[in-house]
Amino acid sequence: MSSMRKKKVFVGLSGGVDSSVSAALLKEAGYDVIGVFIKVWQPDWMKCTTTEDRRDAMRVCAHIEIPFLEFNAEKIYKKSVVDYMVDEYGKGRTPNPDVMCNAYVKFGVFYEWAIQNGADFVATGHYARIMEHGTRNMEQKKTGNLANQMLHVTSYTLHESSDSQKDQSYFLWQIKKEQLPHIMFPVGNMEKTEVRKLARKFGLPTAQKKDSQGLCFIGKVDMKEFLGRYAKAKSGKVLNEKGEEIGIHDGAIFFTLGQRHGFKINTGKAQAKRTEDSSRMYVVSKNMKKNTITVSSRTNAHKGEISNADRQEVFLSSVNWLSEKLPQEGETFKTRFRYREELSDCVITAFNRKQKTLRLKLEENGRYPTVGQSAVIYSGRKLELMGGGIIDMP
Repeated sequence: MSSMRKKKVFVGLSGGVDSSVSAALLKEAGYDVIGVFIKVWQPDWMKCTTTEDRRDAMRVCAHIEIPFLEFNAEKIYKKSVVDYMVDEYGKGRTPNPDVMCNAYVKFGVFYEWAIQNGADFVATGHYARIMEHGTRNMEQKKTGNLANQMLHVTSYTLHESSDSQKDQSYFLWQIKKEQLPHIMFPVGNMEKTEVRKLARKFGLPTAQKKDSQGLCFIGKVDMKEFLGRYAKAKSGKVLNEKGEEIGIHDGAIFFTLGQRHGFKINTGKAQAKRTEDSSRMYVVSKNMKKNTITVSSRTNAHKGEISNADRQEVFLSSVNWLSEKLPQEGETFKTRFRYREELSDCVITAFNRKQKTLRLKLEENGRYPTVGQSAVIYSGRKLELMGGGIIDMP
């Protein structure tokens, strides 16, 4: 790289070990690296780690001797992540804010800003892999006296991480296909233990920092407390699967399918009629208009597992298809409806590219698809991420 201009990489530094090691690896590889801390909206009523994370990002930049910048994404984060999340819960759906954070913030406004400011690549500490494939030749037809020319086109694909326990590809399905050649995941092909060793090798100040958990950028939050700031608690009925009232709750908005705690079961006559174990009751459905939740103690109800007789097609909206090969009816893939969920075989039953919708059917008993969550579709032994969509009602 010394004989020509170094490729410039803007690295999104969160203040954590993964993005820190990513920046150090790119610097060691000879890239012109710029560390960028993305500032997002933070609720003023809860303790956050923004100040500490920003300081850690600055310390990393100083340690590996790269420039430090800050990018303000407060407005888009509040609108496309927080407001979206609250609105979805209000509709009785279960959103995935981390997916929206990647789509609108990291690989949305931040990516666009980086490219506009001279970046050849944008890098993050995500555990996922982007593979560059061998060029394929495209022969041009003769025009006049012009000889045939061979065009060399390189293709890129997104894959699950080598570390299946840390894989974050599930949250990345909304990345645009044309962005793949300009995105880097330096630690995506590593195990977490290897990343920690490299952090110590580089002497990074974040080497011993614990992994962040919870909502993207904000961290671990009590979702009921968070939503309670934007929606008033309103008590409602807890129903069993027969529609009988068996308890009370503080508001249907605060519950997600599969949730086991947060509601109260009556102990009077209604309790005497029941044979279920109240300590093993799970939310299986909600009615937002009536403000009721339905609970069940059925085996695997908390997992949402359904029988062959109840299996239905899953409808996806807002579909983003990354693979160059579009899905065909009857084609078989693997899918997951939740982060870290085991992959299930599925068959494509319909795909509308213009309307960005897709229908798929599970080949075997899988986990019940929760409306609002993401369904991500994979293929092959290397688990190429083919595309994904929002689980919706047709």
